[in-house]
This record gives sequence, structure tokens and C-alpha cells, in this order.
Amino acid sequence: MIDEHLARRLVDTQFPQWTDLPITTVEVNGWDNRTFRLGDELSIRLPTGDWYAKQVDKEQRWLPVLAPHLPLPIPTPVAKGVPDEGYPYPWSVYRWLDGRPATTAKIDDLTTFATDLADFLVALRHIDPTGGPEPGEHNFFRGGPLTTYAQETLDAIDTLGSEIPRDAVLSAWDDATSSTWDRDPVWFHGDVAIGNLLLRNGNLAAVIDFGSSAIGDPACDIVIAWTLFTGPSRDTFRRTLAPDPATWSRGRGWALWKALITLVGHLERNSPAATQPRRDIHRVLADHVK
Repeated sequence: MIDEHLARRLVDTQFPQWTDLPITTVEVNGWDNRTFRLGDELSIRLPTGDWYAKQVDKEQRWLPVLAPHLPLPIPTPVAKGVPDEGYPYPWSVYRWLDGRPATTAKIDDLTTFATDLADFLVALRHIDPTGGPEPGEHNFFRGGPLTTYAQETLDAIDTLGSEIPRDAVLSAWDDATSSTWDRDPVWFHGDVAIGNLLLRNGNLAAVIDFGSSAIGDPACDIVIAWTLFTGPSRDTFRRTLAPDPATWSRGRGWALWKALITLVGHLERNSPAATQPRRDIHRVLADHVK
């Protein structure tokens, strides 16, 4: 079990200089990793599975390279732990970043937020990609061809049946998969979701969780255009980010894939949270026919 007791044992065994620092669970935890606060200035990040553990070395290697080129703070590795105390994966200690995730904090102005996020992603894409990690198991193939998830998407469409407008969904999916990234690879974050965006005083203050980052097609970073932004804020995000139409369409495809498979899961569990992927599908389809 990945809990505070395990984190305490790992720290005490491998980093005795921090044995006097208290360990507490963060307010909002993730699925891929369990995060704990270590004192006031540090955090512990423990992967929950094999694929997530593949991200540790990548983040340790590349986050210090990316950070100086970005307009907002990102996690800073301080130490790398090794498997121990019955825990089978490498793990990390980072500098603590102040802020609350956008899942729980109120965004002061969504258009300003969209501009700040797009500026961050533009800066990320302009960092030299030489030697950077390519898409693979470590990031669930984000940044690779969208068709990696074609069968999963088509299966979800069949499973959902009359729950979705099948013809419209297939049209948007076909459009999204009709192109591929044909330029040099660029850096992308890979999971630009509100849980990975920290706010202070209502404004974007930091970007966290680079476990899905790599170099390749940045279309996967556009998904937030439909999961968060609407109207003027989406227009501002698109204008500032300035993707070509094909990349924007592939971004719609990534959003559609995620919404479809999420909706399947929610309906199987009879979860009221099914309203969110339904909303995202509607937004994608409305944008597709504009």
C-alpha cells in the first residue's frame, strides 16, 4: 500500500537528512503517482505501476533542462530514490510548488488563463528537442500517431451505440486521423489537464506532472481546448498557440478518444460523472462542424 507510512520508511532509509521533516498526503492525489509533502519545501512522488515508473528517469534527466526556458515554474528534481521497503519502483523527491490545482481553485479570468497556458506551451515547443525521449510506453504513446488508439476508439463507439451521435463522431474521428505530424519533433507536456495546472490568486502559477512528456506531435496538448475552454477563451487559446488546422483537428481527435473511453467507463459504473465526457464530446463535435 502506497501511503504515508511507506513514504516515511523510504525517506528515513534512503535520505536520513530529512527524517525530521513531516510527511503529509496532498489534498488532491493522482492515479499514476502518489504524492506526499515532505516538510515545507519538498514533495515525494511514488509511481503506482510499471509504466509510470518508466517516467522517473526521464523527469530526473529532462526537467532541469526544460525549466530555464519556460515562463512558469515546473517541478525541480532534488533526489532520486530506489526500490526499497517492499516498494518495487524508483521514485523522486521534488521541490514543492505552491498553488492549488485548477480542479479545486477558481480561475480568475479564463481568457487570461488561456493566454498564459498557450504561451507556456509555445515556449515548451521551442526548446531544442535534440536527444529528447520519443513517444512510447513511458508516456502511453502520446505525441505519436493518433491511430495508435484507433481500435480502442472504434470499439468505444460501437459500445456506446445510441448514447452518442455515431455518424458525427465518426466524421470528426476520420478528420482527426487523416493527417500526421510531418515536421521535426517538438517538446510537448502530454497531459495538459486542470489537475496539472496550479493556480495562485486565480492565475496560472505552475505546470506539474511531466510524466507524459516527450518529443513528437504536440496535438495531444490541445485537448484542454474542449475540456476547459469555450467561446472567447478557446479562441484566444487557439490564436496564441497558433496550430495549423490539421494539428487542431488531431487535438480534437485526442479529446474525442479520451471522452469516448471515459464515457464507456462511467456508463458501466452508472456514474453521474458521465455528464463530463458527454459535454466534451458535444464540444468537440460542435467545433468540428464550425
